[in-house]
Amino acid sequence: MFRSISAKSKVNKSRRMNASCGDRVFTFLIYFFLSIFFLLVLLPLIYVVAASFSDPQAVITGKVFLWPVGFNIRGYRAVFSYHRITQGFANSFYYMILGTIINIVMTMLCAYPLSRPEFKARRILSVLILFTMIFSGGLIPLYIVVNRLGLVDTRWAMILPSAMSVWNVMIARTYISSSIPNELYEASEIDGCSPMGFFFRMVWPLSKPIIAVLVLYYGVGHWNSYFNALIFLRTPDLFPLQLVLRDILVVNKIDPTLISSAEALAARQGMQDLLKYSVIVVASLPVLLLYPFVQKHFVKGVMLGSLKG
Repeated sequence: MFRSISAKSKVNKSRRMNASCGDRVFTFLIYFFLSIFFLLVLLPLIYVVAASFSDPQAVITGKVFLWPVGFNIRGYRAVFSYHRITQGFANSFYYMILGTIINIVMTMLCAYPLSRPEFKARRILSVLILFTMIFSGGLIPLYIVVNRLGLVDTRWAMILPSAMSVWNVMIARTYISSSIPNELYEASEIDGCSPMGFFFRMVWPLSKPIIAVLVLYYGVGHWNSYFNALIFLRTPDLFPLQLVLRDILVVNKIDPTLISSAEALAARQGMQDLLKYSVIVVASLPVLLLYPFVQKHFVKGVMLGSLKG
């Protein structure tokens, strides 16, 4: 083991020695600009977290920068005592979990036959499916279809119209065709396994990397979705968290009488600013918690699924 480590270090050292001056400058510039971009993304996030734990008056007067001023958690207490926010959380989790399950099942069921060479119509269907990604009917035909199906102002309006992504189907199809050898299918066919049995017993377990990637894509998409809710939903109890967050951040529709201990805060504006930052932090937590579980499969699934097939 120590020999392999020393051999790797020698190889890396020789590569650094063989690198030209131009390569070193180019590598330095890449790391330099990536560091600047990282700081540009990180600093606003740090400010939001610091402001969510600060005193409302300190936030209003601009005293908060990268560290909380007057540390308190009253903003988070107000967030979880506000009925619309808690209801929005519950709705968003419902849409994300159920929607992602439906998305994964539909995507894999569509990608599997498109990856089989014995399926004669797979090229024609692939072209037709890709055509829908480039050209669509638009918002008005979509609303008419959803309305005729009786899905307007129901939870299904947030799930069924986006039940499958064409781009993700192509990624999953490429992954299956490039990662699962055809010899495995032939061997299972000789053993008497049906095509659907091969899908559930072999393709599904061997597709964990791409499924992890699709779970992240679809889950984040459902969690951040608000446009469909804005178009199809009318009842506030069905609104996802992002639509509630839009009302607080953009429209400023918030009833301070529905917030417990509102008089403990300095002013209504202070409460609104504190709620903005607290809700942003809380709304970002599910995605941040989801990513570590799929991180080990993410790079493998993206690279294998991105190959041209």
